[in-house]
Amino acid sequence: MKPLARYAALNDYVALGQSLGLDPARLVREAGMDPASLSMQDRWVPASAVTELLERSAAESGREDFGLLLAERRRLSNLGPLGLVIREEPDVRSALELMVRHQHTYNESLYIRLTERNGFASVRLHLDVGERRSTRQATELAIGAMHGILRGFLGPNWQPAETTFAHPAPHDRTTHRRLFGLQLKFDHEFTGMTLYTTDLDTANPMSDPLLRPYAQQLLDSVSATAETAVRDRVQELVELLLPTGRCSVDQVARSLGVDRRTVHRRLADEGCTYSEILENTRVDLARRAVENQRRPFTEIADMLGFSSPASFTRWFRSRHGSSPSQWRAAAAAGADSVSAPAPGRRSRSATPGHDSRDRNPKRD
Repeated sequence: MKPLARYAALNDYVALGQSLGLDPARLVREAGMDPASLSMQDRWVPASAVTELLERSAAESGREDFGLLLAERRRLSNLGPLGLVIREEPDVRSALELMVRHQHTYNESLYIRLTERNGFASVRLHLDVGERRSTRQATELAIGAMHGILRGFLGPNWQPAETTFAHPAPHDRTTHRRLFGLQLKFDHEFTGMTLYTTDLDTANPMSDPLLRPYAQQLLDSVSATAETAVRDRVQELVELLLPTGRCSVDQVARSLGVDRRTVHRRLADEGCTYSEILENTRVDLARRAVENQRRPFTEIADMLGFSSPASFTRWFRSRHGSSPSQWRAAAAAGADSVSAPAPGRRSRSATPGHDSRDRNPKRD
């Protein structure tokens, strides 16, 4: 399976893109993602899509430092629940070690290694997004975010003893020097930072010893559910791809780095099918889209992969017992006569099955 990253990796992407004259929504769609999902920080997306978006953004804006500019907007909260736990660690060393041990909880493509020797500590970062592509911007985003976290512990003026990058130097090093200082090396054997071990011994001023046991309990609960089921990954991808018109089992399989047979087999092992996930997701998205008074039904039908608005209307009625226009009117009036079925279930009035000819086979 290809590694995933949380949408939190793109926190403040829209604001930064707009400030540089970009069209963030278009770039997000072209990278195969849904702009509306950017607000859902805990949702997962293929790391390769995030990497592609950052590279395109850097190219279109002409800013080789795009990843670093985005990194400057990072906060501990972007790590999700892990950020709450790190904030309560007693010193920098334990906070870093925690990030290394639990890096999979916020980015499956990121590998961090911490070593200490002769008074120096080395923090090395490596990205593996599951395919051959440039990861320059995503790598600089990762090391820039790490730098920001360390500054949170060590003070706003702290800089590493040395910062190295495996990729070539940019034409303009202004941002790199402002963040990391003058001790920069490019075309190095690894990307990372070197700091003094005394930095690691620095006490964490944010830590509260009384809160740490509770934070540890939170971490244990996150770790217990860290192994993402294939069903959850497929559902995330279907929700991501369906509004783009590019949703198919083959596309989902490519995003996961496997073939379609593997997707079907692993879903069967978990007691479900791709068709069930697709249908349940389509039902949920349709209900939400219809309740949006500004969305034309023609647009909704196309978004969900139907060949015509009439096909969409027949399908919607079979699933909800009312037409899209009736459902929308009831929603606008605040009526409770039309109630949504529970996720994954059909309403009592739904007819079993529906004519597959109503859908565009290219999108199923």
